Amino acid sequence: MQIKDQLQRKIEFSKTPQRIISLVPSQTELLVDLGLKDQLVGVTKFCVHPENIRKEKQIVGGTKQIKIEKIKALNPDIILCNKEENTKEIIAELESEFNLHISDIYTVQDVYELISQYGKIFQVDQKAAEINKNIQKQIKDFQDYVQDKPVLKVAYFIWRKPWMVVGKNTFINTLLKMNKLENVYENISRYPEIKLENIKETDFILLSSEPYPFKEKHIPEVKGFSKNTKFALVDGEFFSWYGSRLEKAFRYFKNLRENELSQ
Repeated sequence: MQIKDQLQRKIEFSKTPQRIISLVPSQTELLVDLGLKDQLVGVTKFCVHPENIRKEKQIVGGTKQIKIEKIKALNPDIILCNKEENTKEIIAELESEFNLHISDIYTVQDVYELISQYGKIFQVDQKAAEINKNIQKQIKDFQDYVQDKPVLKVAYFIWRKPWMVVGKNTFINTLLKMNKLENVYENISRYPEIKLENIKETDFILLSSEPYPFKEKHIPEVKGFSKNTKFALVDGEFFSWYGSRLEKAFRYFKNLRENELSQ
């Protein structure tokens, strides 16, 4: 079997991979939802879904730093990576010895493609198709709900000191658009660092639960520089985790719009 990953790298298998290492938390969750928990042998310390996965599988490091000897000892058939979450150094270190699949996610269409690729690689095409179909249904229902809602201007914060927000060319920005949330930093690429004294005018400032775990106590720090805006603490997993997490995300977005983002 030969397949291209999302960077158009060719991967060849003589048989279906049975020993999988995932270096991306959202992809770990997807694998389990595809029914591949038993084949999963290694995960990162950030793989928190499902809840007990880190107790049941070998932890091989994080998304930016790996323990190569633990990976070698697991003798994986394939290692699942992501262009954004894993470093070039990690990719270079691993691809000389192992089969790697690298995802590259900016849009919902990219998510469908990734799920379908996993379905083909691991011979779970039917389950992959079911997950994609359910995500499509959830999106259609949400689009019907949100179509008459007003557009709100937002800034989405992901880090504190330095203060960093979400810009264009990100999956988070795609989901903000689907929520009719206009990102005031969409003119800047990726994850720009900003100065609070120069913060742009918004209807809402969204403080994410990850990667920085923003809490209520952080709101006054930003509020001092943006007195006329409103604030909402948001679940970063629903805005940044692709894969099967999207089956739940749009119900969360509806609740967010009904409550925290109501005007």
